[in-house]
Amino acid sequence: MLSKNLEKREHFLSIKEDNLTWKAKMILLFCGAVIGIINGFFGGGGGMICVPILQNVLHLEDKYSHATAIAIIFPISFISAVIYLLSGTLETIPLVTVGSGVVIGGIIGSFLLKWLPPKAIKVIFAIIMLLGGIRLII
Repeated sequence: MLSKNLEKREHFLSIKEDNLTWKAKMILLFCGAVIGIINGFFGGGGGMICVPILQNVLHLEDKYSHATAIAIIFPISFISAVIYLLSGTLETIPLVTVGSGVVIGGIIGSFLLKWLPPKAIKVIFAIIMLLGGIRLII
């Protein structure tokens, strides 16, 4: 099990700028811009696009895709939040209460991501995306 985890880590670390073609770099740059626009415009949701991009373009496994998406989305979300705060479009009570729940849930989710099997992560992610899509339609 340990050697398998080390192989996965080595694969992830081997994805470096030198290994990507110019076309792949441009695709990733474009995708990153789209993720940033969506995250900034909607105040979140960029991860729902980031995860499939990381899986399909960089061929990262589910756990690495989700963890990397979180690391990518965090600074974007932080910058967006500062802009919203400066423009006066944040409410204090929801920010503190929901924000506290998000922090607690994020900690729990990061531990679950480590221990859940890849198939379970894929199913959970698909269900959340499906429910989100249905909710937007209705």
